[in-house]
Parts: sequence; structure tokens; C-alpha cells
Amino acid sequence: MTNEEIYERTVEPILDVHEKPKANEWLLLSSQHLFAMFGATVLVPFLTGLPVSAALIASGFGTLLYILITKGKIPAYLGSSFAFITPIIVGLKTHSLGEMLMALFMSGLMYVVIGILIKFVGVNWLLKLLPPVVVGPVIMVIGLGLAPVAVNMAMYTNSGTMEGYSGKYLFIAFVTLLTVIIFSVMVKGFLSIIPVLIGIITGYITALALGVVDFSGIQKARWFQLPDVHIPFVSYTPSFDWMLIFIMIPIVFVTVSEHIGHQVVINKIVGRNFFKNPGLHRSLIGDGVSTMVASIIGGPPSTTYGENIGVLAITRIYSVWVIGGAAVLALILGFVGKFTALVSSIPTPVMGGVSILLFGIIASSGLRMLVESKVDFGDKRNLVIASVILVLGIGKAHLDFSFGQINLNIEGMALAALAGILLNAILPESKVYEEY
Repeated sequence: MTNEEIYERTVEPILDVHEKPKANEWLLLSSQHLFAMFGATVLVPFLTGLPVSAALIASGFGTLLYILITKGKIPAYLGSSFAFITPIIVGLKTHSLGEMLMALFMSGLMYVVIGILIKFVGVNWLLKLLPPVVVGPVIMVIGLGLAPVAVNMAMYTNSGTMEGYSGKYLFIAFVTLLTVIIFSVMVKGFLSIIPVLIGIITGYITALALGVVDFSGIQKARWFQLPDVHIPFVSYTPSFDWMLIFIMIPIVFVTVSEHIGHQVVINKIVGRNFFKNPGLHRSLIGDGVSTMVASIIGGPPSTTYGENIGVLAITRIYSVWVIGGAAVLALILGFVGKFTALVSSIPTPVMGGVSILLFGIIASSGLRMLVESKVDFGDKRNLVIASVILVLGIGKAHLDFSFGQINLNIEGMALAALAGILLNAILPESKVYEEY
């Protein structure tokens, strides 16, 4: 598509991008977006050990920054990114908190650099670097690589060591998973947009009935308190570890590709060419700055959320004022101690049940990209690239080497992504890429 293309609006909006909602409707409309992003956004800190309140603060403040940087022209909500779950978990086991957060900061900076490059030289180079045959399998690796985490949470009282198999845990996970599936597939309307939230609530009630929930943290927490965020030079010392930074870079390219895909969908839903105005570069820079701010306070990297894009499509309310209202609500919740303690009290089998589907959907979305892009696996080139990515990533292959004083250990998803990018660059290509 060209920069001059104008997307045709298929239906008229109830509220357009710059229109404010009525005062008596604003809270309800913004709450819909809060509910849509909530389940997935709090799941990331739950799995990685980062503070829940930091994730909420990062989500809210990051979305407001995104709206500001994109001149209030793109109705997109930013939440916690799933792509960085495994690197964060592994990184925190082998490195300090300061090193991990600075690596995440550099990943946000990479977003900004890519945005600046797109501003001056266009997006064609990125599409050539990351065609669907590379991005699709890497996304599959992200989901399938997390599969053991979800299954262990659903079965074991100590999921980290895979000890204490529990039929009770498995039952709670099953009820949670079944609820999410039912509301995703069989229910219509707005409830179909928040199946994760409904599944968590149902699973929590089930766990409560079976005596698995621990209320001690909720009892000790205050209603209003300063959020549990990490403050530089107070709770951690910023430090750069090039190994961690090098691991993050391939993941950034994959999430940037995902970001572009989300923008294509938003363009079609809203009926505007946001690649042209305010520009794809602004959207990427907004996402990158949001990730940088999140890393400073101990929150996970951000990304535009498909769940909230779904809310736009169903409600036909495209107002950035509504999106901004949801961001403010997320910020407020970060200061409610009882609320963050309640989220922290969610038993692991509940999150395990939700994760089984969510991580599977991530893997399936990679497969969907391959199908929709009509990647021809009769072409040996495509078959080789996808095969190498899948086996290296799922097999958790790693590469250790030293360069002067720097020791690098590239493993799993990062190595798979690098291998895919290199193979795509080296092997003869026949596909012609179109510019945005």
C-alpha cells in the first residue's frame, strides 16, 4: 500500500477519534477498555515477579504518553507485552534487577531508533528484514516456549520445581480454562471481549471454595498507599549488561512487526491511514518511550493490545478521550493497596488455566500470520527458515561466546529470531515487498 492510500470507513462511528463522550457515559466507556486489558496486563507481572502496581502504573502512564506522542490521533491502549516474559524470568534468575530493567530500557530505546529510521527511510527495509516467514515462527516460539510455565502452574503447588502435584490445582485450572473458552467462543457482545477477566474471577471463586486463597496480604494492605514501584538508585542500581541487551534486540524486531500489524487493523477499523498521519514512526516511538518509562519503575515492556482493538471494533467508539480515561483508571488502581493485594492473592492454578489458552493463542497467531500471508512451504527456502526457528526456539538452544571482557549467552527465542533474520538475509528471496 502507498502513503497516499485512504482507508474507507465501512461503518460510521458512534464517537470519532477526537470526540469527547458525555460525562455520564465516560466512566463506563473507559471501564470497558480497562477490563479488556486487565487480565493479560496483570498476568505478565504475576508470571515474572515484577510488581503488579508497577505494571498498572506503566500501562496507564505509558498509554497517556503514547496519546501525547501520536498527537491524540490514534486510539490505542498499551499493556504488558507477553514477548518479554521468558527473557525477564530467565534474566532475573541470572542477573540483578538493575541489569534486567536497563536491558528492557534499551529495548524501548531500540523502538525509538527504529521509529526514527522509518521516519527518514520508510518501512520497506523492516519488512524485508522481518517477513512473515520469520515473524510467524518466532511468535509461535514465544507461545510454545511458555507452555511449560502454564502447565506447571496448573498442576503443581510449587510450579518452579515441579513438585507437589495437586488434583485440586488441576481442577481449579480446568474450571478457569473452560470459563475463558466458553466466553471466548459461545458468548457474543462485550462479554466476549473480556473472557480472561471473567475466567480469572470464576477461577478465583472456585479456589476460594476449595480453600486455596490466602487473604493475609489483603488484610495487611491499606486502601490507599504508594504503589510498589522500583525507584532507580533506591530499590535498584541501574547497570548495563550487554548479554541481556543483545538478547532483547531480536525480540524487539518481532514486537515491532506485531505493532505494525495492530496498526493495520486499527487503520481498517477507524477508517484512517495512521501510517501517514500522524505517522508509523510516531506510533513506534510512543510505544518505545512507554517501554522506557515502564522499565525505569520496574514494569514490563508495553505493546498495543489486540483486546482493546476488539473493543473499538465492537463498540464503534474510537475516542482517544475514552482510551485516556482507561489509562487514568489504571493509574488510580496502582495506588489502591487492597486492589493490588487482591490481584497478588490470585492462586497460581487460576493463572495457569488462563495461561494455557493465552500462550496457545500466541502460538496460533504466529501460525495464522503464516496462513494469512500465504507463505508457501512448498518453497524450500521458507521451509528451511521456519524449521530452524522452531527447533532452535522450542528446543531452547543457546550460544555462549566471549568477546574481550564481554561474555554473551544467546538462547532460546533470541537465538531463533537471529537465526531466522540471518537465513532470510542470506538465502535467495523471490518475494516483492510493498511499501506502506
